[in-house]
Amino acid sequence: MKHRSIFSLLLLAPLVLLAQDKPNIIVFLVDDMGLMDTSVPFLAGDDGQPEVHPLNQYYRTPSMQRLAGQGIRFSDFYAHSVCSPTRASIMNGQNSARHTTTQWINPSGKNTGSNGPPDWNWQGLQAGDVTMPGLLKQVGYKTIFIGKAHFGPLKSEGADPLNLGFDVNIGGAPWGRPKSYYGRDHYGNHPKYQNGKKGMTHNVPHLENYYEDDVFLTEALTIEAKAEIDNAVAANKPFYMQLSHYAVHSPFQSDPRFAQNYIDSGKKKNAQAYATLIEGMDQSLGDVMDHLDTKGVADNTLIIFLGDNGSDAPLGNQDEIACSAPLRGKKGSKWEGGVRVPFIAAWAAHNADNPWQQKLPIPAGAFNTDMGVCYDLLPTITDLVDTPVPSSHVLDGQDLSLRLQGKVDPSYRDTFLSHYPHAHRSSYFSSYRIGDWKVIYNYN
Repeated sequence: MKHRSIFSLLLLAPLVLLAQDKPNIIVFLVDDMGLMDTSVPFLAGDDGQPEVHPLNQYYRTPSMQRLAGQGIRFSDFYAHSVCSPTRASIMNGQNSARHTTTQWINPSGKNTGSNGPPDWNWQGLQAGDVTMPGLLKQVGYKTIFIGKAHFGPLKSEGADPLNLGFDVNIGGAPWGRPKSYYGRDHYGNHPKYQNGKKGMTHNVPHLENYYEDDVFLTEALTIEAKAEIDNAVAANKPFYMQLSHYAVHSPFQSDPRFAQNYIDSGKKKNAQAYATLIEGMDQSLGDVMDHLDTKGVADNTLIIFLGDNGSDAPLGNQDEIACSAPLRGKKGSKWEGGVRVPFIAAWAAHNADNPWQQKLPIPAGAFNTDMGVCYDLLPTITDLVDTPVPSSHVLDGQDLSLRLQGKVDPSYRDTFLSHYPHAHRSSYFSSYRIGDWKVIYNYN
C-alpha cells in the first residue's frame, strides 16, 4: 500500500505542475437576466450589426459594455425558460430533455404540475454526476461556487455545491431566490423569518460578516468572490469560478447604491428596483475585472457572461412585447423573450503573447449572429483546457471555440430544444429552433 501511494503521487505530480499554467475561468451567471436588460445592444438590425432599442437606453451596464468591448457577444444565445434546467445544463453539457430536470426545483417537493411527467428529475444533480467543476478538479483547478445554486431540493445531495465538484461554496443553497437582499435582514436568516416547523427558507448562507453593516447581497457576494480569487492566486492554482448572482431575481428590492439613477425614469417602483439590481450586478462584474487586473491575472482569465433564462422585469406579462421588447415574452414563456439571453466571452485583459489567448484568440468588440446555447459551455471549456470527458457521458453541447473567434463553423448544428412539460406562465410545450425556423408544440 505504501509503494502504491508513492507511485500514485509520482503519476499525479506532472499533472499538478501542468495545471499551474492553465487559464482561470469565470462563468458569471445572472439569474433572470434577459437579452434586453442591459445598455449593451444584443439584437441585430437588418445590416447584421447591433441595434439599440428603448430598453437599452433605460438600463445602465457600463461593465458589460467594457467586457463586450474586449470580446465577443452573441445575438442568438439560448437558455432554458426557467433556471434549474439551465443551471444543470451548464454543469453537465446536456439539454434538459436529456438530464430531465425540466422544471425549476421546488426545495420542498416535486414540482411537476397537474399533467406533467411523474418521472422527471426533480432531485436535480447528484453526487457522482459528471459536472464541469468535477472534471476541472481532475486537471488541477480550484473550483469555487459563489451565489445562487438551486441544483437540488432540500436534503438532496445537489442542495450543496460541495457535493457536485466545487471545493468552495459561499451562498449556494436549494433556494431559487433570496428572502431578502438586505444585510439588515441577514439575507433571510433574521429571527423574524422563523416559520414554525418549516424554519428558515430562502435564506442565503455563509454571509454573517455582513449582517450588521447592511451590505447589499450582490456586493457581499462580490467581496467573497474577490477573496477567493486572492486565495487561489496565493496558492498558485488555476481557478474555475461560477459567480452566480441571486440578482436579478425577485424580490425586487432596490439596491440603494443606484436608486437615484431611476427616480425620474417614469417607471413604477418595482421596475426601478429591478433596474438597480441590474446595475448592481454590473458593478460586480466591473469590480471583479478590476480585481483580476490588480492581482496580475486578468490576461490569463477567461470570463463567460450569460443569463439563465429570459427577463423577469416587471414591465409586462409572458405573452406581451414588453420587458423583452422587441422580442415577445419573458421568463417562463415559450416565446423568444423567454429563452434568449445575453452572452459575452472575453479575456479579462488582452495579451497577444499569452499562450491561452493564442489558442483562443477572441476578437475585441466582435458581434456574432450565429447561435450558441447554455449547454455548449462544458465542451467549450473542457476542450480549451484539454480536460477529458468520460465517453459514457453524452454531450448535447458543442465546442463554441470557432464562433468565439468570430469564425464560421460549418460543423456546428444550429438547433435548440426547449422542452417544458409542466405548468407555469407558458404550460406544457416544446419549442425547437433549427436555423432560421422555430416551431412551438403545445400539449394542451
